[in-house]
This record gives sequence, structure tokens and C-alpha cells, in this order.
Amino acid sequence: MSHPEGSSTFGSGQSQQQPQPLLLHYASPASEWSEALTIGNGRLGAMVHGRTQTELLQLNEDSVWYGGPQDRTPKDALRHLPKLRQLIRDEKHAEAESLVREAFFATPASMRHYEPLGTCTLEFGHAVEDVIDYRRYLCLETAQTTVEYRCRGVSYRRDAIASFPDNVLAFRVVASEATRFVVRLNRLSEIEYETNEFLDSINATDGRIVLKATPGGHNSNRLTIALGVSCDDAEASVEAIGNALIVNSTSCTIVVGAQTSFRTEDPETAAVDDALKALSHQWSGLVERHQQDYAGLFNRTSLRMSPDACHLPTDERIKNSRDPGLVALYHNYGRYLLISCSRNSKKALPATLQGIWNPSFAPPWGSKYTININLQMNYWPAGPCSLVECAIPVLELLERMAERGKKTARVMYGCQGWCAHHNTDIWADTDPHDRWMPSTIWPLGGIWVCIDIFEMLQYQYDDTLHKRAAVVLEGAIVFLLEYLIPSACGRYLVTNPSLSPENTFLSDSGEPGILCEGSVIDMTIIHIAFEKFLWSTNILGGDNPLRAKVEEALERLPPLVINSDGLIQEWGLKDYKEQEPGHRHVSHLFGLYPGERISPARSPDLAAAAKNVLERRAAHGGGHTGWSRAWLLNLHARLLDAEGCGQHMDLLLKGSTLPNMLDSHPPFQIDGNFGGCAGILECLVQSSIINANTVEIRLLPSCPKDWAQGQLTGVRTKGGWLVSFNWQDGVIEEPVVVKPTATTVSEAQLIFPGGYRSLVRADPSAFTQKVFADQE
Repeated sequence: MSHPEGSSTFGSGQSQQQPQPLLLHYASPASEWSEALTIGNGRLGAMVHGRTQTELLQLNEDSVWYGGPQDRTPKDALRHLPKLRQLIRDEKHAEAESLVREAFFATPASMRHYEPLGTCTLEFGHAVEDVIDYRRYLCLETAQTTVEYRCRGVSYRRDAIASFPDNVLAFRVVASEATRFVVRLNRLSEIEYETNEFLDSINATDGRIVLKATPGGHNSNRLTIALGVSCDDAEASVEAIGNALIVNSTSCTIVVGAQTSFRTEDPETAAVDDALKALSHQWSGLVERHQQDYAGLFNRTSLRMSPDACHLPTDERIKNSRDPGLVALYHNYGRYLLISCSRNSKKALPATLQGIWNPSFAPPWGSKYTININLQMNYWPAGPCSLVECAIPVLELLERMAERGKKTARVMYGCQGWCAHHNTDIWADTDPHDRWMPSTIWPLGGIWVCIDIFEMLQYQYDDTLHKRAAVVLEGAIVFLLEYLIPSACGRYLVTNPSLSPENTFLSDSGEPGILCEGSVIDMTIIHIAFEKFLWSTNILGGDNPLRAKVEEALERLPPLVINSDGLIQEWGLKDYKEQEPGHRHVSHLFGLYPGERISPARSPDLAAAAKNVLERRAAHGGGHTGWSRAWLLNLHARLLDAEGCGQHMDLLLKGSTLPNMLDSHPPFQIDGNFGGCAGILECLVQSSIINANTVEIRLLPSCPKDWAQGQLTGVRTKGGWLVSFNWQDGVIEEPVVVKPTATTVSEAQLIFPGGYRSLVRADPSAFTQKVFADQE
């Protein structure tokens, strides 16, 4: 039953405690990149090391990539497509793979890669042995890093922010006495111990440094970094010597503006203007605008759990402690990271494999957009954390991919519409990437990203975004309808060529193989894409001529199959065995998470088979990468396996989390942070739209026993409802507070622990509604 609350503040009625600040804090400087702290405004980012001798600020800008657009489409693929399909159907695996190498790999094989912007150093000369009372921390509630210490009787404090409103990185240096230090800009990479500077020119004058560079490769974006210094004390001085600035001050502000030719024809003027405008403000004004902007996103939701060993340095907690407060901090840090590396702005770009924080000129996997799970996982928290606008950069990239992907679809597969393979880059490249058979020839990557946009719209509906996304989805649907072909028996429509991303099977003869007909992930993605298309046309109205074709094709897609071992078959209609039973990808469980085709309530046999798959993977060492462990957390949550969720969260922290709380593949890869952030919420709240009018909201469905006490505020469910509640020892402390907002359904069915239910109908006259379990 529900009770309207006409004027209460959202979350009122919950027990109020004075929470501790959400901090990542440390007792010593970062000795390496994996210990440094992140700041970012979506476009600009920095890793703040907090060193006392020479502070290291490693800088990034999201459009600094090696090289410009490429034309890589395999021009002979279509001519050989019929032969390839027949070889796959005849299970001539080696011949099929040989043909792919000859005719289907792109030239050049690889897309462009993401590069560092540069490095800023502040040379203080404070030897570690002279430093006392050292502390550095990142406050998640203010998005600000701070370093504090004393050296030879002088107190020092340094603050750093990445301001979205002012479009700069800003650093504050304050000392109890006038302090002399040196400011330098360069494009060296400490992580690779490079001795070459990848820049064109650098000039220091009049309290500023301007660095210009052109990353290698044809038609690269040109970049400019503009650094400026402003001092508050009248006796301060800033002197240019060589390419450096010598500062003598008790209180100064350093700002860094950076632009590339990706967004402006004149990056030098734009970068200098950004820096000068920021320097025209007092530090307090920069901080106020930054924090007001950031709080408008971060404060939408909140998670606290206890006990909370927040007094311990974060690296010690990660290494030794498993307190529930650390799990909540991990979740909140994931929200911080998403806001910091993905914002809606001019020609916005989404988060790469490393977000925006890449220290290497030759980064792992190119620090690109890998779209056979990784980019998608980056945005799993966006819907439930009310951060859908942070995912708009994904839609902008998709719109460009849909244009470039028309050529890929036409030239490679003879299809209208558009497609993209398992990677893309700043230029929205859609052609096959690299020459690794288990991943390269897979044209469904873009479609997966597309359906994830529609998944987010179910959490927070926006008509404008829906209409933009609908255009992209329709082009993908056109491709699918033409790419699908009849299976060997003629009963089903399947993809061919197909694969299960990055995995290899063993045929009945023991021969390893990769290419198949209608892998389970392919058919699940297509099933969901067709459903999203039908939902979209219902909402937008009109008579879409594709609708009848989609409905007919949907009926001909093969079902999920449970094999003789009680497992969901991975390679479609063939019961192949996996060559690596503990493989990191669990692509055939897409229908369990992020999809909803498998459910313990609605399809118990399939859910049991999915559980068997997970147990088999675990028995053979599965989940050994950070993002894979995060996926397992979400999968176990969907199976309502609280114990399994607790185990995988512990393993994510213990084995795949760096001292600065970033995820480790290894090496660093940010997707695990976002997958873990989403998975923690999945343990606490799950939602599913069960009919045109109703969303089912399950509270504490998979909450581990160790997460004994907590408070969750403002989590968003499908259908557009906000939910807040406290819990103690697996029991909801009633009432639950709900608020319908941007809803696509008119009622919510809340399921409490123990199975008690309460139906809530949206009340337009009430700001919030209190809900109690109906236990009669």
C-alpha cells in the first residue's frame, strides 16, 4: 500500500545519520600511475600523483588520437561471402578461417589509437625524508583532490579540479610561506620511460606556457595545451626561463586549457582563451561553479553501507579489508568516474577502455572503443544512477558509425543499412579490426551498442533522444533483415559468418574452430534489437513498413538450447565444446544480463542452465579479468544468488582493483569499475517492465549477508521510478519512498524480501509516495 507525501523532501522518512565524507585517501604519494588519483570533466583528465619532490600531473584530452580517418574496407569480401558461408555450414573450419584471412581482414588491419595529451610537473624539491603529516585524498562529493603536508616547518596544500563549466583543469598551490617552484609542460610518458618528446613547439612567456603538437599518422588532430599561472599575493613573481615558469608565491592558481582540431579549426586560440577566461576568476569561483555542476549529477543517488572502515587508507582497505563500506565506496567511485570521463558537450566522445586516463603512447588494445562488451559495460550504471545524459556521447558516436557503417555493410556483406564490427575509434570506423580470428569478423558490435541506448531510455525516457536513437536503430534493423539467412534445416534465420566473441570451440572431431552459424549471442542481440524496434515504433506511432518484416523474422529466430550437459549452448544450433572452459567472455549468457530473456521466475530451466555455465566457468578459473569478474557479479545477481554476488565482489576488490581503486584487467581497464558499480546496485534493486503499464521492482533480491546495513537513495528503475530505502540484516526498514519521474509505466509492483508485494500507482499530486509491504 502507498501513502502520498505532498511536500516532503525525497528520502524523508528514512533514518538520518551524519555520514562520513566519501574519500579515497592515502598516507603517502603515488609512486606509480596505478596509485595516482583521477580528475576529469568528461573531455579533459589528469592523474594527480601527490608527490612532494616533483608533482606529476599526467594529462589527457579525449580527442588526442594517433592519425586521422582511414579507408580500410575489405573490397573483395562480398565476392567470397557465399563460399565462406558454405564452408562454415559444412564445418570446414580451417578452410573458412583461411578464406577470412585472405578476403575479409581490413588493410590497414588496425584502427587509430588514443594518446596522452601531455605532462605537467611542479618541481618543489621537498625530499620525502623532510616531509611529515602527509595526506592526500580524492573527495567524491566535491570531485576535488587535495595534498597536504609539512616540510621544514612550512605547511603546504595543493588542490586539483577538472571544471566542466570553465573547460579547464585547475590546480591550487598554497603555502604558509612564500615558496619557489618550477612549472613545466611536456609530452613525455613516465610509464614508458620515454626520452623523446612528441611535440612540435613549446614556448614560455608572460606567465603562461603554450605547447603545440601533432600526433603521428596521416591527418592527425593538431593539439594545443595552454597553461597559465595567477598569484594572489602582491609579492609573488612568475618568471619564464627557457620553456619553464619559475613561480614564487604563497598562493597561486594554475590552469590548463587544451583543444584539438577535432572540435575547432584554431586549437591554439581556443586553448589560450579557455585558460585566460578561467584565470580571470578567483579560485573560490572556479571551485563553486565546478562543484555546483558536479553535484547536480552526483547527488542524484547515494549508497552507504556499514560497517565502514573509512578511517583506514584506501589502499590498505583494498588489500586487507572487506568492509561493506568499501563496497559502497566502490559503487560511488564508479558514479564519479562516469561523470568525470563522459559528459554531453560539443562533438562529445564516450569513455574508452581507459575512460579518458591513458598514460601511454602505445596503450593496451589502443585504448579504443571495444564494442564486444567493453564500451557497453562502461555505461551499465548510467540508467539506474540517473546519468543517462552521460551516455549521450555514445549516441553521438553511434550516429557517425551509422553513416560510415553503410559502406561496411554494402561492400562486405551486400546489405543495406549499417553495421560495425568489434571495435571503433574517434573516427567511427566500422570495418574489421586487427587480424585475430576469434574477434575480428563479427558485424554485430554496433547493434549491441544501439540496443543499450534503448535500454537506458527505459530508465529515463527522453523523446528527443528516442527519435535520434530510432533512426540509428532502424538502419541496424535493415542490415539485420538482409544479413540473416535460412539455417541448414531451413527452419530458422541465422547469422553467417558468426562467432562467440573471442572464444574458440572444439568440433566433434576435436578440431578447433571459431566461425559458426547463429551463435547464441548473435541471436540474442538480434532478438532484443527486434523487440526494441517494435517497442520504439509503438511509442513513436506511425506505420513503419519494417514492422511486419521484423515481426516475421522474430518468429523465425532459433530458441536458446540446453545441451546434454545442462548448459546453454554457446555456438547456436551446434553443441560444440569450448576449448577454454574458463573463458573470460560468457557471451551466451547475454540473455541473463544485460538482457532479460533468462529469468529464475519466468524461465527456471534456462536459469538453471545459466547457473551451470557459471559454475563450469568458475571451476576452470573464469573471471580472471576485472571486467569479466564484474560481469559475473551481475549475472549472479540476476540469478538471485546473494552468496555468489558476495564472493565475486570480494574477488573483484581483492584481485582486480588497483590501489587507486581503478579496475585492473590487468593492466588498467575502466570497464570493470562500471560493471562493478552496476552490479552492486543489481544486488540491491532489480526492475523489469512486465507489461505496458507495470514495472516490477524487486528490493534486496541478491544482497549478500555481509552487507548487513545500508541506505540507498534515489536509485532509478526501469519505467522511470526513483526508489529509496534503508535496510538492516536483509530486512527493509519501511517505508520505502518512491517517486515516479519520466515514467513510461503508470504503476510499480514492489517485491520485498520474503516475497511481500505492494502495488503503487503514480500519483501526479504527490511529490513522493511511501510504500509499505502488504503482508495480509
